[in-house]
Amino acid sequence: MTAGAALLAGLEVSYEHYRGSYGSRFMYTPIVLTPPLVAAAIWAVVSRRASRLALPLASAAVIAGGLLGFGFHVQGIRRKPGGWRLPVNNVVMGPPILAPLLFAIPGYLGLVASYLRREDDPRGRFQPVFGERRRSAWAGLLPVGRTRGGLSLANEVREGRFQKHMAAAAAASAVFSGFEALYSHYKNGFRYKAQWTPVIVAPMLAAAGVGAIFSRRLAHGALPVVSALAIANGGVGFWYHARGVLRRSGGKAHLAYNVMYGPPILAPLLFAASGFMGLLASAMRRER
Repeated sequence: MTAGAALLAGLEVSYEHYRGSYGSRFMYTPIVLTPPLVAAAIWAVVSRRASRLALPLASAAVIAGGLLGFGFHVQGIRRKPGGWRLPVNNVVMGPPILAPLLFAIPGYLGLVASYLRREDDPRGRFQPVFGERRRSAWAGLLPVGRTRGGLSLANEVREGRFQKHMAAAAAASAVFSGFEALYSHYKNGFRYKAQWTPVIVAPMLAAAGVGAIFSRRLAHGALPVVSALAIANGGVGFWYHARGVLRRSGGKAHLAYNVMYGPPILAPLLFAASGFMGLLASAMRRER
């Protein structure tokens, strides 16, 4: 899931920056950070050591890159005529302010994956990558190497103490995706009624995610239902965006150009990823 989400987010950001002609060298950051995370996530499927070392490092780098990009996008809006004194116009016409935070989501998924116990670990026991003798000094700096009260964070996660965190992440992702859909469809004037659906579903998923933090019933009842709805909505949105690309002048004959300058074809799948995070949260056990 981390590898797929990173690939989608990286491609989406890369071609959006291509539209911006890569006016700043920092716009190459997603291109640099995405391949290592995709490679680390795929490697982690077959290697326990990669899941405890390479994956959290690559994930942390993507999260840092997303936060850096968010700062640059805020600065880009401020530099437009009128700056933040004309928030509606400049947020809509400026750089997509929350897109970098969407780019950081695969990094969060990678960190969660690095915490979890592998399927081939002995039942009921977490095996650290580092033995007591071979543990390097810098290994304790990694998220999976830190302890709290003598219990590693990885042990806490595998024992089912992470549902609230994942539900909060799904809620945040829904807010980011919903806002991006709102301003993107606003620029299009909400030409089709279907363009309202992610704007409606996103607050529902955000509310279910926040509610799941406080309520076991919502975590196992409302959250999976709304999450499945978000996944379905993302799939339908992908079909609409793909159709929009093919309906542009030239159609398949100028496919690369139309994908580049047509509706963002991968954006609905990022919204569907928010729903997947909600489903993942609903399947986890709670702390109490």
